[in-house]
Order: sequence, then C-alpha cells, then structure tokens
Amino acid sequence: MIDLPTNISAQDQARILSEALPHMQQYDEETIVIKYGGHAMGEENLARQFARDIVLLEQTAINPVVVHGGGPQIASMLARLGIKSEFAAGLRVTDAPTMEIVEMVLAGSINKSIVSHINEAGGKAVGLCGKDGNMVTAVKATRTMVDPGSNIEKVVDLGFVGEPDKVDLTLLNQLIGYELIPVLAPLASSGDGKTYNVNADTFAGAVAGALKAKRLLLLTDVPGVLDKSKKLIPELSIKDARKLIADGTISGGMIPKVETCIYSLEAGVEGVVIIDGKTPHAVLLELFTNQGTGTLIHK
Repeated sequence: MIDLPTNISAQDQARILSEALPHMQQYDEETIVIKYGGHAMGEENLARQFARDIVLLEQTAINPVVVHGGGPQIASMLARLGIKSEFAAGLRVTDAPTMEIVEMVLAGSINKSIVSHINEAGGKAVGLCGKDGNMVTAVKATRTMVDPGSNIEKVVDLGFVGEPDKVDLTLLNQLIGYELIPVLAPLASSGDGKTYNVNADTFAGAVAGALKAKRLLLLTDVPGVLDKSKKLIPELSIKDARKLIADGTISGGMIPKVETCIYSLEAGVEGVVIIDGKTPHAVLLELFTNQGTGTLIHK
C-alpha cells in the first residue's frame, strides 16, 4: 500500500495510482539498484517508509536490490568503544581493530535492521555482503595526497579500504526475480582472503553495472546536483557532468558520487539518479511520477 494523505478524495487517490501506470510498465521486470545512505537511514519513520516503498517495487514486478552505507553508525560505535577514526583523501583509514567494528556494524546491526523492516512490511529480504558467494572481490584502494610541507605527492595507506575489482552474479541471480530482495553491505574479500571496507556508492555502482540495471538510485543528504546558484539540475549527460566537475560547479563530496554515476553508466546502467534520501517516499517519487526528483545522469 502507498500511504496517501487522508485529506484527498477517493477519486484523486485513484487518479494518482492511474498516473503511475506508464512508469510501472517502463520498469516492469527491470532491476533497480538503490544505494541507501547512512544519514537517510537514521530516522525510524523514514526507515519504515523506505522499507514499505521497496516492498511496493517488488509487488509491481520490479526487482529492487538495496546497497546500504553506514558511516554515521560506524562513527558512533567507534566513539562508544573509544577507537579514534582518521580520514585521508575523504576516506576512513581502516586499521584491523576498526575493520572488525566496520564489519560488525555493516554486516550485522545495520543490514539486519533493514532486512527486518522490509520483512515486517511484507517483503522477503535477504541480508548479504560482498563476501557471500564471492559476490564482490576487491583490491586495496590507493590514494595520493600532496604533503602541505614539502608539496610532494605521497601515497596514503588507507588500511583495509578496497575498490571493487570483480562482481560475480551467481548468488544474486538466484535471488533476483524470485520475490526475494537482496540487501547488501559494502564489504568485499580480496584474492588473499582479507576483508575490505568499500565505499557504498562505489559498491552500488559496481553491482548495478554488473547487473546492467535500468536505474541506480543514490540516496544522499542533498536534493541532487546543484548549479552555482544552488538550484537543482534535473538532468545531465556524462559530457555535461564532466564539464561541471572541470569548472568547479560539482565539488567536494559530490565529485566521487558523480564519478560513480559515470562509471556505472559506462558499465551498462541505463540511468543514475542522485536524490535526497530524507524526502519521504523519494524512491516512489523518482520512479512513479512524471516530474521525478533529484538529478538524472545518463549517457
């Protein structure tokens, strides 16, 4: 069921449902990968709404795959345990004690909470991480930073932080299309058996690319890509996006998000949308309404 406001007439409710039909037909039997962000997950009411919306997608013959982050929850657990986090080049430096906590929080409490919410809403969610069935294998991430003192570029050791290397769809293909909803934590194994923490956007992009998903939705804390006067840009091509990165319109934390979008599109995803995960029913607004929400990036 879609939560419709109680103050609108039955006639209007029927019209809203009828207007969703062409959108439902467009996505019929298609795979949609949804990256569910750390901050958007923090509020219980929004978390339950999100779960119901995912079940609604599955009920309308769409194949949703959820990839979740967990940055704020990891930070909170590390603080409770007195473990101090360091960041370099925008990524958490993950040593062995930190990695234990990251795995516990991502594959444990967060993953199972999302699975519970989806199952409570009438779905059949299966909680997994990239290590299961060797779904996602990773290589150690490398970053460089310019040392402010010497102005020399140095390689930063991020510890157990990985980049997706290969995606094996054997396990996901047993779930997708069988009324099961995969919920994936962004952890991956390396060839030599180490566990790596992978950025959730990058992980979602790799999975969406391998699945040739119709859409990748990145739920974030901002309405989408903004122009220099802070107005939402509803649509961008890869070429437009690269220009906006070059001229500084797209900056800071939005750069890696947009780069993930470009990587996914080049890997075979039809369209990627950056949307505000704190907007109620953001996923339904994007997929089932004429105006959509957020910024659509396409080839």
